[in-house]
Amino acid sequence: MPEPAQRRLTRAEVPVDMTWNLADIFPTPEAWEAEMAAVEADIPSVTQYKGKFAEGPSALLACLEAQEKLQARFSRVMSYASLNNSADGSSPANQAATSRAGALAAKIHAATTFIQSEALALPAGILEGYLASEPGLASFRHTIERMVKEKPHTLSQETEAALAALGEVLDAPSMIYRLSKVSDMTFQPATDSKGNAHHISPAGYEGRFRDTDQTLHHNAWASFTKGLAAYKNTYAATWATTVKKNVVEARLRGYASARDMILSRQEVTPEVYNNLHDIILKELAPHMRRYAELRKRVLGMDKILYCDLEAPLDPDYTPTITFEEAGEILLHGLAVLGDEYLDIIRTALKNRWIDRSDNVGKSTGAFCNTVPDVHPYVMMTWTGSMRNAFTLAHELGHGGQGVLSHRYQRLSNTRPSMFFIEAPSTINEIIVGTDILANSTDKRRRRWVIMMMLASYHHNFVRHLIEGELQRRIYAMAEQGRPITEQTISKTQGEILSEFWGDVLEVDDGARLTWMRQPHYYRGLYPYTYSAGLTIGTTVGQAIRQEGQPAVDRWLTVLKAGGTKGPIELAKMAGVDMSAPDPIRKAVAFVGSLVDEVVASF
Repeated sequence: MPEPAQRRLTRAEVPVDMTWNLADIFPTPEAWEAEMAAVEADIPSVTQYKGKFAEGPSALLACLEAQEKLQARFSRVMSYASLNNSADGSSPANQAATSRAGALAAKIHAATTFIQSEALALPAGILEGYLASEPGLASFRHTIERMVKEKPHTLSQETEAALAALGEVLDAPSMIYRLSKVSDMTFQPATDSKGNAHHISPAGYEGRFRDTDQTLHHNAWASFTKGLAAYKNTYAATWATTVKKNVVEARLRGYASARDMILSRQEVTPEVYNNLHDIILKELAPHMRRYAELRKRVLGMDKILYCDLEAPLDPDYTPTITFEEAGEILLHGLAVLGDEYLDIIRTALKNRWIDRSDNVGKSTGAFCNTVPDVHPYVMMTWTGSMRNAFTLAHELGHGGQGVLSHRYQRLSNTRPSMFFIEAPSTINEIIVGTDILANSTDKRRRRWVIMMMLASYHHNFVRHLIEGELQRRIYAMAEQGRPITEQTISKTQGEILSEFWGDVLEVDDGARLTWMRQPHYYRGLYPYTYSAGLTIGTTVGQAIRQEGQPAVDRWLTVLKAGGTKGPIELAKMAGVDMSAPDPIRKAVAFVGSLVDEVVASF
């Protein structure tokens, strides 16, 4: 096999303008070291209130304010370490810094568990009385109400402190997964139809090789899945450990299941959770099968493999896009959300809030981390495709919500429930895609844009919800005491793919390993929340097109509300009733209409 024409850059070789500026958090590693030591030394600023809540509401208020102040400082410490590690996880210095910050996180958590334990130990009605008599506690209302809700499942103060102290150990499976993926996993180069060799990396495969010629994307898929397969038993063990940890914790806390424990923390019911899985997996499948059959016919394929599901339908029309061009497209589309929101996006694009390189040791996927009193940071890998533009819109949606919630709420109220967390991001994809369509008269370009939107729906409504369905089944098995092995996970993954895609898809061994591609499984029941976010985003996006400013105003109010309300109430503020199945079915129907237009265009 020929050597790849170019090697992957080391972090030090990446052009500065493609990296984020972490000096906005701390100007030097030495400044970070000093603040980490200072934060640890200031833990008593919170623990001094231990045993004093019975003295009156002012003691509780002072403690909550002190905890929030310490948390803001620690968030900056943790973010600096974790963002450096995400940029280059192969660096021993970055690994060590992240480990040290994680140890401090566990220490702070263990030291401050008394807050919930002692608050809940107050006689019945006292907390409610404190809320009524102390105006300063009003902004902590949602925090206190969540505490009260969790009271039946709160363990003794000593047990809670012990669990918190073990936090770094209990989260080890996630760390092992991330570290091995960016530091140890290797892949063979893949050749294209002209015999040129290309480097394969997790980030590069996800962002680049699905939109290339069939020879390259099949060879890249073979290389990628072979690299994954070498770790299948290790990753099965790490995820199984995470599942068992949650199952055991749920039993200790008196929940009926790990599912119920996690959903309670997300502030949603099992009915809402099951509605998303059951409706989308059943009713979206016919539309997506039709889309896959079209791909098979147009591209002249004998069979569709998993790696072909997103192959370009019009391979001769795959316009590339620069980061700067994508920025202009985003600014044009998101202008509907007003000057304040647009200024956030413009600043992010200009002031190095975004890391878009592909270098050795860089974490896979994309994310946004809003750092208190600083700004959001977005990580992604730029490969020059329109898919990248939608990813950028998505992550800056998180960033916009982060800035607005921090601007209008105190830190304790900035983050909404995980159930709602993907709504601000996915709606940006809808708004930008719709704006491009509205300004596209060329039939071929319009079809291409619709296919980019369908790629977003495939990613969030199909791929992530299939991840969610795998979680739903694996957790059920774990609750029954069944062993969770690589064979169990891969077999179940294959069954879900076959059920959704039917005879359209040939489920190969690589497809059965798709559970290895995402870190989402280590974050509780996270994958399915993308479908919740996209359902909300689709509905709000349609309302903005139909109603204009009133719908925009409702949405901006929701973004500014942060986590002051539960996710179902936030969605209702935006005009979406997620407790009912109708919005889900309407979103599925919208996807069907996009498929209809693409099918009719060929």
